Amino acid sequence: MRSEGVCALELEAVGKVYGSGGGAVTALDGVSVGVRKGTFTAVMGPSGSGKSTFLHCAAGLDRPSSGRVLLGTTDLGKLREKALTELRRTRIGFVFQAYNLLPSLNVLQNITLPMRMADRKPDPRWLREVVEGVGIAKKLEHRPSELSGGQQQRVAIARALITRPEVVLADEPTGALDTRTARQVLDLLRGVVDGMGQTVLMVTHDPVAASAAHSVLFLADGKLAGHLPQPTPDRVAERMTHLGEW
Repeated sequence: MRSEGVCALELEAVGKVYGSGGGAVTALDGVSVGVRKGTFTAVMGPSGSGKSTFLHCAAGLDRPSSGRVLLGTTDLGKLREKALTELRRTRIGFVFQAYNLLPSLNVLQNITLPMRMADRKPDPRWLREVVEGVGIAKKLEHRPSELSGGQQQRVAIARALITRPEVVLADEPTGALDTRTARQVLDLLRGVVDGMGQTVLMVTHDPVAASAAHSVLFLADGKLAGHLPQPTPDRVAERMTHLGEW
């Protein structure tokens, strides 16, 4: 599936094989996807469908066995490890199920950590917009242990946004949250896209979470198995049924 418009991220005929010979496992098999700038895309599929590998290849954490991954016009496969690390630090934002905050740092220090690691200073106006946008402007001096799970995930989202990345990759970002808090975080991610013009690609197993996105991509057996625009939880769950998980 190739999206119309300018793509923030493209996978072109990406294949990924782990191992060799008789023990080889094909995790991705010729997947082509274009993620348009300023969109919120969810990726779903049964266990073992290739979701994690898809995300790892998109992030440059795994190198494809075939095909290529483009972040804007940059071919990730042509970068050496040091350049890839720099790219991940500045041009890609990450949000995980485990918030991955450093307990010894306060909220502000956690948010600005990627900038410090890149030896850059955050833009004060953008920092203010981010912390107000995610609703933690009054918590900047707190440590992670003083925050709820939902607040910690808001900090993690702010940290992902601070470098003004070209794409934010979210891996089960609501997996550790209760239903109400998960909804708030999903609304926040959607707001980051609709209000700030960010691009978000989210892997999830939850039809309700997926329904917060503009569209859903389905993977099955390492292949692209469908695309659902304007998803609802019922339509997502029904489509998953045909993929054999539900």
